[in-house]
Formats: sequence, C-alpha cells, structure tokens
Amino acid sequence: MTEKIVVVRLRGKTGLNKKIKDTFSMMRLYKKNNCAVINGFPSYLGMLESVKEYITWGEIDEETFKLLLINRGRLAGNKKLSEEYLKEKTSLDIEQFTKEFFESRKKLKDIPGLKLFFRLKPPTQGFERKGIKVPYSLGGTWGYRKEKINDLIRRMI
Repeated sequence: MTEKIVVVRLRGKTGLNKKIKDTFSMMRLYKKNNCAVINGFPSYLGMLESVKEYITWGEIDEETFKLLLINRGRLAGNKKLSEEYLKEKTSLDIEQFTKEFFESRKKLKDIPGLKLFFRLKPPTQGFERKGIKVPYSLGGTWGYRKEKINDLIRRMI
C-alpha cells in the first residue's frame, strides 16, 4: 500500500519551460488551483521535485479525499459526480470506494468518465502571509506540507 499524495498547482503558465509544462501535463495539473491525487511512487516523487516551486503537496487523508470526490468530482460535460452514478458504475458507495482507493484496490480511473483532476477555488482566508514564491518551510506557500495539506484542500473545496 502506497501513500496517496495530493498535489495542488499554485502558479499559472507564464514563463514556464517545456520540461515543466510537460510534467504538469503528465500529472494532469492544467491550470492554477487544480489538484490531482497521485501515488507516492519514486517516479511521481521525482516529478514533484522538478516542479516544486510551482506546487504544494502532502499526504491526503480519507476524509478529505471523500470531500474532494463529493464536492469537486466532475464527469465529462462538467457534470457533478453523484453517489448514484458511483454506485451504478462501480457498485460501491463513496465510503467503500474511498476505503478501497486507500487500500490500492481501486483507482480514480475505475470510475468511468471521471476527470482525473479536481478544480478548486482559491483558499478562504488566502494563502500564507509570505506569499507564493517562498517555500512552505519558511512560512510561504509552495513545497511539501505533510498532513497540513488537508487543511488547505478543505479551505479550497
């Protein structure tokens, strides 16, 4: 069982080189304030390291993941993911799917038509005071947040 990591893109497209743009595409982080849930595999950790000044990330917990699915899960045509749709397509409710997802028995791809990224709002009460160009470890925004990412995600849902 691998850690589930949520990644939030903080900065836009202006001034990015091709390698960074390609990395964002591979992680499905197309726009600012988009987030994706990935596995903690070494290949993903390498991608995080290469774009670390443009993102923030940390370990997502089951409760936050469930809120993300319910409130921000979208199907093709920008339709909201519903409990009924999930039950019809996977024969699991949100609770069961979340549990199996964290046990690595299910993937987001197992929900037909689900977009594999989540569009979020800017956080209520804003980002940290020192700004978007300072690492989280120094009181800024970008970088590794550990479990404190869950608070940020909840403020952005």
